[in-house]
Amino acid sequence: MSTPLPSSTAPGGHHAIAAAALMATYMQAVNISIPNAALPHIQATLSMANDEVGWVFSSYIAASAVTMSITQWLAGRYGRKVVYQAAVTIFVLGLALDALATTSIQFVLARILQGTSGPLAPLSLAILLEATSPVRHARMSLAWTVCSLLGISSGPAIGGWLSEYYGWPSIFYFSLPMTGFIFLTMAQLLREKRAERSRSFDFFGLTTFSVGMIGLQMLLDRGERLEWFASTEIWIEAGASVLGFYLFIVHVMTTKEHFLRTALFRDRNLVLSTVISFALGFVLLPTLALTSPMLEELLNYPVDTTGYMTVPRGVALVGALVLTSLVPAQIDYRPFLVGGMTLVVYANWLMLGYSPAMDWRPVVEAGLLQGAGLGMLLPALARAAFGTLDPKLRPEGSALINLSRLYGSTIGIAVVQLFFYANTQAVHVALAKNLTPYRVAAYVGGSVGKPGLAALNGMVTRQAATVAVIDQFEILMFAMLVMIPLVFFLRKPRPTG
Repeated sequence: MSTPLPSSTAPGGHHAIAAAALMATYMQAVNISIPNAALPHIQATLSMANDEVGWVFSSYIAASAVTMSITQWLAGRYGRKVVYQAAVTIFVLGLALDALATTSIQFVLARILQGTSGPLAPLSLAILLEATSPVRHARMSLAWTVCSLLGISSGPAIGGWLSEYYGWPSIFYFSLPMTGFIFLTMAQLLREKRAERSRSFDFFGLTTFSVGMIGLQMLLDRGERLEWFASTEIWIEAGASVLGFYLFIVHVMTTKEHFLRTALFRDRNLVLSTVISFALGFVLLPTLALTSPMLEELLNYPVDTTGYMTVPRGVALVGALVLTSLVPAQIDYRPFLVGGMTLVVYANWLMLGYSPAMDWRPVVEAGLLQGAGLGMLLPALARAAFGTLDPKLRPEGSALINLSRLYGSTIGIAVVQLFFYANTQAVHVALAKNLTPYRVAAYVGGSVGKPGLAALNGMVTRQAATVAVIDQFEILMFAMLVMIPLVFFLRKPRPTG
């Protein structure tokens, strides 16, 4: 890892720098979820298969996770301003290629390129802290977190409205004015200062860990289509994942310095918080990935209305986050962790009651409760993770927490997509096994032609998909439920001087 990089801003430019950094944080976050409500339009235009939909999210997130890991090393070697401007440029190129894509492969590759702008978020936070006085650091860190969550939460509403009235490519043009402001502001006002020294980065450790995660991701994404281990590709992906994780574990156990130092794993609170953060990511984005298609394809809501229905969830999330952050440090954070998890579990339990006959109210109510629970969790989890950690390890601890949440989202999306299509097939077979022309005719008192039988099959498919969606909400509910006992193993934070 590199040493902290001192960089300064031009005189009088602190407010503009802060605005640009917060805008960059929002912009990068909103592009995670902005395709969510627009997926039916994207899927139809690009002839995207159902099992490829998850790649729209996981490709962007996985690329961001990898490049975030090397942000500090890149900034120390090439300079923070150079890396920041390069990340903005790559982001713009990714946006353009997203909008111009004509095939699903082109679109996924463009999303990967766009995701490699991962250094934008951590560098924006570092620049924010340098542009403000130390007494305002806590407030700026909260503003940075709010912008990030606001971006994820508002993405579906913005994407749904733009795609409905201006076509789905417009959801990527939405960020172009922001990138222009960010690039020009940083080019004129941010001064570059190189780090005095920069230690070598553990590329072997990062590579083996990334190979393990990407192999697992591809295994989950492609397994159902390729009939699992009947396919040579699945064997290759499984082998790459196992080998990558094995080499990474051996490397961590036998090497003194690597990009995740062993000292991090000696802190019980950080380890448990990392596990809980993975579960939080597992629930956060997969819920959006399930809800929008359910509303559009099964309940026949317009794309823009689907996006609007995610707004209450985001408002509750940000509101609960701000209120929980204002709780004095002397108050034990653990009740807030349990309370947040309980709200998330209860919200997912309410989602089990979804049906084709419902209106918009159950979706909004469950979204509000889940958003409030997640908003309580995030600041309480930060206090749990860093309350007992050596201050020297906090930058790496923060990177570990962020990685776990990002990879939790990618794995969560892959898992819910996998089980959704598998369950849809199984339920469809169970419901339609007696759907033959002769049996149907016996019930309706006459013959049934192929068009009528096709309509009945369509109804059965919708019912099977509805059952499959509800089953995935159950998985998300249990993913958070099993995390609650971990709270009781967390230590109280160290008293501050």
